Parts: sequence; structure tokens; C-alpha cells
Amino acid sequence: MSTDAIVLLKDDHKQILRTFKDFEDAGDDAFVAKGRLVDRIIELLTVHTYIENEVMYPRVRELVPELEDDVLESYEEHHVADVLVMELSTMKPDDERFTAKTTVLIENVRHHIKEEEDEWFPEVREALGRKVLQEIGAAMVEARQKAPTRPSQPSALKKTIDAVIS
Repeated sequence: MSTDAIVLLKDDHKQILRTFKDFEDAGDDAFVAKGRLVDRIIELLTVHTYIENEVMYPRVRELVPELEDDVLESYEEHHVADVLVMELSTMKPDDERFTAKTTVLIENVRHHIKEEEDEWFPEVREALGRKVLQEIGAAMVEARQKAPTRPSQPSALKKTIDAVIS
């Protein structure tokens, strides 16, 4: 298995996008299935944003300062997703706004993934090269082991976002 940071993140993106499609294909009254799928979405996004926020973004900010604005935008896009994930984690699948809120989350995350994969990843790959991306990837694999899987679990995410804003 590759430890290239971008390869690892793209693998996460594939899982996330597949789960989004399963949610969209579930049907209007498939409340049990939609509930399970949103639980999976929450887990995937919580882990993914943790490793990006804790490992990938800080390293890119440090090593490629010209991408600072892109990293800050990504933190904000994660923040929006975190808010929606937190709200969804307290809802029931048959709540009136559950599907609508999940749809907004999906739209926002798809936009974020597309920007990362089409624009940001190529710039990062060119700036950092294979060896550094493998080192970052190894740190991401390690961070994944301690990553929270639900938004209610304590995370360094708030500290990271607060540090970025300050």
C-alpha cells in the first residue's frame, strides 16, 4: 500500500463519494438505510478531515507557503462540513430536514474534493515531490489510528481552526 499522502487522500475521497451515491440512490422512504449511510458518512468525513487538518494542511503550510490561501480556504470548507456533520449526528433519518441537510453536506464536500483533486493536489505534488509526500502519508496513516470517528469525540480540530483564525 502506498503511503503517498495524495494517494491516501484520493482513496478516502473515493470511499466518501461512493457513500454519497449510495445515500442518493437509497430512495425517499429508506430511513433505516439513509441513517446507516449518514453514520458512515460522518465517520468517513470525521476521520478524513482530522488527518488533513492535523497532518497534511500544516505540513503544506510550512513547506509551500505560496499555497497558504488554499489551505485556509480548505480549513473553512472543513469547518462548514463539521457544522453539518455535528447537526446530522443529532438528527433522526425521518426528521424533516435530514435529507436536505445531508444533500447540502454532499454538495459542499463534492465541491471541496473536486477543487483538491483538480487544482490543489497537482500543485502540492509538484512542490513537494514523492519522498516528502510519502513522509506526510506515513504520518497520516499514524494519525488515522487516533482520529475521532464521531464529532462528539474530543479532537484537536477546534484548536487547529482557532490557531488558523488567530
